[in-house]
Amino acid sequence: MNINSLLHKGSSVLKERRIRTYKIDSELILSEIIKKDLAFMSINGDFEVRPKEAEIYNDLIFRRKNNEPIAYILKKKEFWSIDFDLNQNVLIPRPETEFLVEEVIKKYRHKNSINILDIGTGSGCILLSILRNLKNSQGIGIDKSKKAIDIAKKNSSLLRLEKRSKFINCNIDNFKLGKYDVIVSNPPYICSYRIKYLSRDIRDYEPMEALDGGIDGLTTTIDIIKKSQKLLKKGGHLYIEIGEKQFNKLSNILLKNNFRIVKTVHDYNKNPRCIISTKVI
Repeated sequence: MNINSLLHKGSSVLKERRIRTYKIDSELILSEIIKKDLAFMSINGDFEVRPKEAEIYNDLIFRRKNNEPIAYILKKKEFWSIDFDLNQNVLIPRPETEFLVEEVIKKYRHKNSINILDIGTGSGCILLSILRNLKNSQGIGIDKSKKAIDIAKKNSSLLRLEKRSKFINCNIDNFKLGKYDVIVSNPPYICSYRIKYLSRDIRDYEPMEALDGGIDGLTTTIDIIKKSQKLLKKGGHLYIEIGEKQFNKLSNILLKNNFRIVKTVHDYNKNPRCIISTKVI
């Protein structure tokens, strides 16, 4: 079959299953399999695809039809203009999390060197994106999932950042190494009772421990704030991604733990998405 025929077949299958991104998903899957970019496919619709590649394409369309996220199917996701390897052991990076990266880079781009800790590092996308821009800095990423740490190490190697990054399989409660200029974290912040209302591609495929933030969605975030009080240098900055309607409560918790809020970053829907605070004592 040629490109046009396969794309028509694939997108029709996805559209029938009400996959909203049926067209681009079918194109991305085929592009990955035949190693041709979207521009090539758009002007070479008669290009014949080898039978084995067509078979693989149909298999992957079937997976997408069942709501498996395209990022897991392709085993990669772009974040901060970088392709990160990933699988179902790590959360899929979201555009909103780029706010964390942007704010750290803006604050420290003229500094000689900073020491960064990324709590709940997952694929390592936050820490590695920052280090790629702050050339003289270094950092550690920790995660309680050994499989997530394996992915982060792989991404570090692919980006040639092994000398400036280290990834440790460790729970935040047991981590006692070093003092840091910056701590960043995108913790699980969805309330437990809301998990069942998430879309199937999230609920059925992404790691639950990276999503479920406990009864009020704040369990892990509060632990991070308390631990950061011990791990940050005086005057160091804590960057945390938060969920909807969590700002007021977390603001009070930060103040009680000797942090001063210096900036709140809003997402594309104008909701508070990132709290930046500094350790005052």
